[in-house]
Amino acid sequence: MKFGYFTLTDNPPAYGPGRRDPNRFVLDVVEECVEAEAMGYHSAWVPEHHFGRFGVLPSPTMLLTHIAARTRTLKLGPATVVLPINHPLRMVEEFNLLDLLSDGRAVFSAGRGYDQGEYTPFGASFADSRAVFDEQMEYMMAAWRQSPFEFHGRYYATPEPLTIVPRPLQTPHPPVYVACFSKPSIELAARLRVHTIFAPFAAAMLFGSIQDAARESKRMAIEAGHPDPKVMCSYFVSVAQSPAEADRARERLLHYLHSVLPVFPSDRSTAPPHIAYFVDIVERLKAMKPSQLGDRSIVTGDVEHCIEVLKRCEEGGLSEVILYFNFGELSHRDTLAAMERFARDVMPHFAEKKESVAAGRAS
Repeated sequence: MKFGYFTLTDNPPAYGPGRRDPNRFVLDVVEECVEAEAMGYHSAWVPEHHFGRFGVLPSPTMLLTHIAARTRTLKLGPATVVLPINHPLRMVEEFNLLDLLSDGRAVFSAGRGYDQGEYTPFGASFADSRAVFDEQMEYMMAAWRQSPFEFHGRYYATPEPLTIVPRPLQTPHPPVYVACFSKPSIELAARLRVHTIFAPFAAAMLFGSIQDAARESKRMAIEAGHPDPKVMCSYFVSVAQSPAEADRARERLLHYLHSVLPVFPSDRSTAPPHIAYFVDIVERLKAMKPSQLGDRSIVTGDVEHCIEVLKRCEEGGLSEVILYFNFGELSHRDTLAAMERFARDVMPHFAEKKESVAAGRAS
């Protein structure tokens, strides 16, 4: 199982005087991504957020292209593109270009988001986001899998057969993931024969555990004809040197969760039916205490406990876990230290096992 660096650049208004300078925060994230490669991380995943309501990064492709020029091996992915406020054709073009400029290191991941405040200024319909998102994903896969391609849907249509240039280096396209907070999203990923990425707490709400979610996702994908479906998850993480440090990580996570609640749908009477499950999430989070944030929410504790939690993910069939270090106002310096601690103490326990030279000669 591989590990990636992940951030949502959380900087909501509820942080008050502690909020970071957004410009400095973006530059810190760039340095963290570059250092992630040096530390041995497999990938870097950065968000799309607008208007300072949650995070501070509006364009993952621009940031990832900049990081591509400063790295050599790091896989580069968005977590995630808020697809309904973007045009799918433009996203295909941009990720093709990222793949070319990074020498084949681009990964694509998309979701619907959950913040109506990010939709309205772009003239996008929050109420129709499910139907729009599904069609957009179908459009993008047609554009990647056919050349020239045509598409005729309810929301999007090509006026004539289109040829997209440049083509990506990865064939037929970069790896594609759907961010899944609901069963219809898993069904969409299976139907389109693409991969899935989960947040563990959402997976636990849907299926009981991230392992059960991974198994169900893979089963559905294989039945739909996907020969090699992959499942990833994101995780808040803090390798702690004492029980008190683990407690502080849980307190920091709850501070983060309570501070970002205003962007989630919380009124059952006005939330679109396809996103009403977020109301349940909000209600649970409001009543939660730090001590209730267990392994389904955060990987924290001593090295041995962190290894144990992540080994269960590996045994459950997850191919990669992307790790959120800088949540809840963790400083840039402390984030780099936390990344280094994980890379030094935890990551080696998941290294690929290679046959000895003698064994190789014997075979």
